[in-house]
Amino acid sequence: MLVAAPPAFAQTTDIDAFKDGPDDAKVHVSGFSCPQFIGHFERDAFGERDPSKGADFCAYSALDGVYGTITLTPLKGPYNARAELAPEFTEQEGIGGKLVGEKTLALGGSKAPLTVYTRTYETAALETLHYRILFSSGTVGDWALEATVEFATPRDDDKLRDFLNAVYTEALVHIAKAPPPASPVIPAATAVAPPVTAPATPLAGPARPH
Repeated sequence: MLVAAPPAFAQTTDIDAFKDGPDDAKVHVSGFSCPQFIGHFERDAFGERDPSKGADFCAYSALDGVYGTITLTPLKGPYNARAELAPEFTEQEGIGGKLVGEKTLALGGSKAPLTVYTRTYETAALETLHYRILFSSGTVGDWALEATVEFATPRDDDKLRDFLNAVYTEALVHIAKAPPPASPVIPAATAVAPPVTAPATPLAGPARPH
């Protein structure tokens, strides 16, 4: 059985990093807004993730055990997404997660490019569903932005793309101050790793993301 460890987030708090925004949104000091709803996802927590780094988070959930987490961390020097996410990768591999995809996406066009590194692990499989966790990270202005999604492919592929599109569009518009994009910054099928052709041995379902 492959089960990820529970997230080490603080409970929702009225910390100074977040202010109330329109329609129950929580607006981060970076300018990033965490709305109450992102497509099928509903915000269920926000607060400090790692006070030693000044990192804050917003956590979302949808039906069928689909989870999304946004983390914002102030930059204090050069940033390497792969290195910063390495502890997460080590944990997934330690519990038997299988690496199924890794890529770098260029978002936002030439005026405000945003390079996003992604890595996807498969944590479990049924006959028709493959449970996965996608880690993504990039830098916008003075901030590092991470978005992590736990989902089942192919059932939740649209939810995954919608969540990532919302997160990185928000970052481009309200942190990088770029014009709103005319089309989705993440095209269809770009974020999802290629399907597994042979079903694996049935294992456990997904656990909540970090």
